[in-house]
Amino acid sequence: MSDLLESGRGALLAGWIFWIVFSICMHELAHGWVAIWQGDDTPRVTGHMTINPLVHMGWLSLAVFVFTGYAWGTMPVNPSRFRSGRRGHLYVSAAGPGMNIAIAVVCLTTLGVLKGLRYGENSTTEVANNLFVFLRVGGWLNLFLAVFNLLPVPPLDGSTIVASLSRRGYELMQHPFVRQAGFIILLLVLFQSGASGVISARMMELAHWWESIVVSFFR
Repeated sequence: MSDLLESGRGALLAGWIFWIVFSICMHELAHGWVAIWQGDDTPRVTGHMTINPLVHMGWLSLAVFVFTGYAWGTMPVNPSRFRSGRRGHLYVSAAGPGMNIAIAVVCLTTLGVLKGLRYGENSTTEVANNLFVFLRVGGWLNLFLAVFNLLPVPPLDGSTIVASLSRRGYELMQHPFVRQAGFIILLLVLFQSGASGVISARMMELAHWWESIVVSFFR
């Protein structure tokens, strides 16, 4: 954080902080909305249908975010109440990454439209550049969160999706060895720059590609 501030990249820091917190909250709310649609009122009863980051993330997650840049959230649900059974579990699990993809599309499309309209080329260059950075971070970060959460590694959404596809998949994801191995893999992906860097780089390329596609409509 201090490096970003000293280098004059405050907009990047502000965007990073905002989008991490906002995107996690929206990710969890998406789980909650679909769970309620499936007949489970647990998210509402437990008071989790709110944008308040303290409810979804808690002090521990926020503290870890301050010191490491990583954070997480939770949304309590009761799969036994889902009207669609195993398919309901699939819908609820996929809703979180789906929300991240939707946010990314909105951010990158807005960015492409603004650049296509040549916003900020006159007297508001600094404001425009900061806005571009803010939207680009939102797009890239949400793509990263979507792909990361879709990894078939417990306790990520991807493992729940695999478990909901078949009985064998459920038994596999519930196996103690798989759950322990998943936790180790999760730590490696998070804290090994090589693993997370590959995902990050690919998502940056995808974000730039989408932005370029939108801009091309104005040429």
